[in-house]
Amino acid sequence: MPWTKILAENNKLIDTDIDGDKKAGREITYREALLEAQDQLLANDSKVFVYGEGVDDAGSIFGSTKGLHEKYGIKRVFDTPLSESALTGVAVGAALAGMRPILVHMRMDFLLLTLDQIINHAAIWHYSFSGQIKVPVIIRCIVGRGWGSGPQHSQSLEALLYHVPGLRVYMPATPYDAKGLMMEAVKDGHPTIFIEHRWLYDKKGQVPEAPYSVEKGKGRVVVEGSDVTIVATSLMVHESATAVKKLAEEGIKAELIDLRTIKPLDEDIILKSVAKTGKLVVTDYGWHTGGVASSISCMVSEKGFSSLRKPVKRVTCPDIPTPTAHNLEAAYYPSADDVANAVRELCS
Repeated sequence: MPWTKILAENNKLIDTDIDGDKKAGREITYREALLEAQDQLLANDSKVFVYGEGVDDAGSIFGSTKGLHEKYGIKRVFDTPLSESALTGVAVGAALAGMRPILVHMRMDFLLLTLDQIINHAAIWHYSFSGQIKVPVIIRCIVGRGWGSGPQHSQSLEALLYHVPGLRVYMPATPYDAKGLMMEAVKDGHPTIFIEHRWLYDKKGQVPEAPYSVEKGKGRVVVEGSDVTIVATSLMVHESATAVKKLAEEGIKAELIDLRTIKPLDEDIILKSVAKTGKLVVTDYGWHTGGVASSISCMVSEKGFSSLRKPVKRVTCPDIPTPTAHNLEAAYYPSADDVANAVRELCS
């Protein structure tokens, strides 16, 4: 059976809730969900191959590619030289030739070395040739703090790529979405930036064993509420969920939305929620100025201004380079307390 039909048949069986498919009765980590998705893609589609710096070493990209090179051989899963620009060029060329490469960049910071291939080539070929060709490449990249990584190993640069027409940008926050959106990216066939926060790898959730896909551009309401809307991405979904619990103890009913993908963006789910609550907090791990949170705030101001009863609040990283010292990291990165304080200000 063709791969797209396998996904279509399995998707009919899925009953999704906030943690995934409760009927599956199986709980795995975020890293295991990524590993399983790639394993099934490699098994079901001979055009898929996985490569990148550290893919077949002992660490195996935080365990997310562990054992794949042994199972599928070095022609389909392999390590590479330290040449990000060349690696991305290979991925774009292979995709144009009909392959479906999954390229892994250990840190999103080094994606900056590849922007020519991504922006000037991968993102525009489909448009330039009137939709006659696709560039089905997935670029996995990792963001987030840890080990005092500092300003060259932990930046969240999703806003740079969110700005570019022709790209998909996925930011799964749960194991269920990590697997489902990986499947969706391959099925979709357009260049996709797949952003994973390092602190998500140990998060557990219920995930079906069979292949399935999560529709792009469709957010989900994690917690329903009536007093204020919180829109979050990636790790900030979990921080916001903690904030929602604290706020509930104070009598504030916050509605939490996990965007899942920021491009395409589910504007309807945001506008519908703001129409109900009249207040909005947007939180993202990027910087304050010109980021994803800024764009969403602008969209709501343009399309849902009459629903707003208070100005929109953004909870993001400040406009300074990422610090290295642990005490400065603690002050720099947004947390559940920051989200809760923003909500309290709106609801005071």
